[in-house]
Amino acid sequence: MESAVEELMPRLLPVGDCDLPEDFDPSVPPRTPQEYLRRVQIEAARCPDVVVAQIDPKKLRKKQTVNISISGCQPAPEGYSPTLKWQQQQVANFSAIRQSLNKHRNHWRSQHLDSNVNMPKLEDEEGWKKFCLGERVYSEIESQSDNENLGIDYMKATVTSVLEYLIIWFGEKKFTPELGRWFYALLACLEKPLLPEAHSLIRQLARRCSEVRVLEENKNEEQVSALNLIICLVSRYFDQRDLADEPS
Repeated sequence: MESAVEELMPRLLPVGDCDLPEDFDPSVPPRTPQEYLRRVQIEAARCPDVVVAQIDPKKLRKKQTVNISISGCQPAPEGYSPTLKWQQQQVANFSAIRQSLNKHRNHWRSQHLDSNVNMPKLEDEEGWKKFCLGERVYSEIESQSDNENLGIDYMKATVTSVLEYLIIWFGEKKFTPELGRWFYALLACLEKPLLPEAHSLIRQLARRCSEVRVLEENKNEEQVSALNLIICLVSRYFDQRDLADEPS
């Protein structure tokens, strides 16, 4: 069995039999290099060939499934594909907003929130949904009343975390103007170069927008335009060109 194991994991350095005293005790901390190497050999020989992890399903989080797709966005409905000129103008406007944001970022960081603003804690996913969308929209979409007290302690959240919460929400719920405004604001705050997590999130957002755009029953022009805008920013400003709409 040892030879078979060595075929899979050959030794980096050959180690022969160590010349050790007869009273060598492997349970005692090694005092020489030879004793250390011998102790490692003994411990390795005691390891089972196959190890099975014992997992308690109760300790796993509810949302463990990760859907990874390398496909692009679905094409816009006929007659609703944005022109290249429109897309270029939106990117220019967005770039100007980001420049202004970066210019004043340090100033805003030093400002205190109004006393009547209570921001959710970073890990409070439901709290951030209510904070961003408002109690009315949140309750309407959830179709249930929620009387939870929102007077929670202030804690600065990262843009990526809040973006993830809202994208998860958007994956199961309908698109609203409030959601669109928050997506635009969060995208404006994302710093480049993107972290891998942010890169994956914005691609997921663009694909979801393309799905909702196709399923839009009444083809509300304002709603389709908002979805087009998010896809445009993700694909053309953040250089995810494979997701871009073909100009009409």
